[in-house]
Amino acid sequence: MKLIALLLAAIATSATAAECGADKLNTSRTLVLKREGAAYGTNQHAALPLAQGEVVLTFDDGPSPENTPQVLKALAEQCSKATFFMEGRYLRQSPELARRVVTEGHSAGIHSDTHPHLPTLSHEQQLDDLQRSRAAYKAVFGTETPAYRFPFLEQTPIMLEALKRANITVASIDLAINDWIPEDTTDILAKRLSENLDKAGRGIILMHDANGPTAKALPTLLNVLKDKGYKVVHLEWEKAQ
Repeated sequence: MKLIALLLAAIATSATAAECGADKLNTSRTLVLKREGAAYGTNQHAALPLAQGEVVLTFDDGPSPENTPQVLKALAEQCSKATFFMEGRYLRQSPELARRVVTEGHSAGIHSDTHPHLPTLSHEQQLDDLQRSRAAYKAVFGTETPAYRFPFLEQTPIMLEALKRANITVASIDLAINDWIPEDTTDILAKRLSENLDKAGRGIILMHDANGPTAKALPTLLNVLKDKGYKVVHLEWEKAQ
């Protein structure tokens, strides 16, 4: 039985490798970051160590039962890995879907608990939102979150200090496709991505797996990256001690 299981696993691995050929976007390499209070993304911070033509795929606001499965399917079809910044409230609502994201080889961080405008909250309220989102992440994944993206990219001094103290990486962005307008079409999102890639040339791409038009457009968006010769770098973090 054990031998049969090993053979089946080997066959499955070979099939996956065969499917992830040169015609796919693929994942060119994995960048493993330390668990430290660093901050990346040239929109607000230092750049990740990426070469020209390398991009990191990131998604915010999930997990969404309606849309995240479509995003996972599109990524799997192109053999590409991404990082999902999840909201605490949705982690509590859809823990199995969140675990599926990581089981399929993607990495996960948090994106606040309820996506508030943090600068409008008191220090205590901001820290409480962080605590609740961290607790939700740990309840689902059994470990501390390695990374955090600010809702609306609205950073505050109290939160930056708390994240640094907790050795949680702040993940800002380098480019986006502004994919939160309900009327957006696949063509519009693809055009935005192409234009912003031409301007940036590399970096962390912000998208939203909770957004229906994004989930629908993702196969086209990944093809834009492939056709323009971009390489996907997957972000991971060292295991928690």
